[in-house]
Amino acid sequence: MAEVLVYVDHLDGAVRKPTLELLTLARRIGDPVAVHLGPGADTAAPVLAEHGAVRVLTADAAEFADYLVVPKVDALQAAAESVSPAAVLIPSSAEGKEIAARLAVRLGSGIITDAVDLESGDEGPVTRQSVFAAGFTTKSRVTEGVPVITVKPNSAAPESAPAAGTVEQLTVSFGELATGTKVVSRTRREATGRPELTEAAIVVSGGRGVNGAENFAVIENLADALGAAVGASRAAVDAGWYPHSSQVGQTGKSVSPQLYIAAGISGAIQHRAGMQTSKTIVAVNKDAEAPIFDLVDYGIVGDLFEIVPALTEEVRTRKG
Repeated sequence: MAEVLVYVDHLDGAVRKPTLELLTLARRIGDPVAVHLGPGADTAAPVLAEHGAVRVLTADAAEFADYLVVPKVDALQAAAESVSPAAVLIPSSAEGKEIAARLAVRLGSGIITDAVDLESGDEGPVTRQSVFAAGFTTKSRVTEGVPVITVKPNSAAPESAPAAGTVEQLTVSFGELATGTKVVSRTRREATGRPELTEAAIVVSGGRGVNGAENFAVIENLADALGAAVGASRAAVDAGWYPHSSQVGQTGKSVSPQLYIAAGISGAIQHRAGMQTSKTIVAVNKDAEAPIFDLVDYGIVGDLFEIVPALTEEVRTRKG
């Protein structure tokens, strides 16, 4: 069976959920071969093997941390030339898409970004994408070279499928461009205890109807009760009520959680483009004519300052 390269997104060996999703999808089209760059391979390898990696190619060098994405592209190119894979799968983060684009140019290959599903086809892997502000679903395949595909988080549920996970050293030669952009400082992001927005299984978002930064505590309380991430509409972010890093929408982040709760969000196309692929959508809005209600699975017409706290209390009661 053909092998499929899977780029491992991790933090010092702690494998992030989108990588486990990629391993699950990779098994549909071949045998997953994980590519782990940087420290922590010993920690990551058993997790990768548990989720289907037949091999784990590892490389650790200062260049991966000290410089931007080019050293990682060098490593993936070396892996692709060594393995001759049926496809290369990469998480659809901002960094992942830049790595994928550069790799596709290096390999002379086609690229598909933000796939939401993947299946085997007679002429190569076939992907599904949600396009034009999530108004259409398309099927696509790469017709030239090794398909390089980025996949949005929460596109598949990680499934255990134990494999050998044999750890092998990957030899990487860094090109001249690898050290062109150096990282000179880092600032650790303040931990909130909440999951990463783009990876969260549940997202609770607030919009213009929250009516002030001080009122976002209502949204945060429900999110914390559910173990969810907090999002915000563009209107709330532009008003300075919540950080831009939490913006959901066409000019913010795209999310596709199992459950998306929109409170005080009208549902403009800009916002819908970032959350329309959510599996279940619930909206709370006092305007019965709000466009968001055309999209939802469950809609509640009412005052979010009455409904959201009541929902929060009910969740906490049921959790005991």
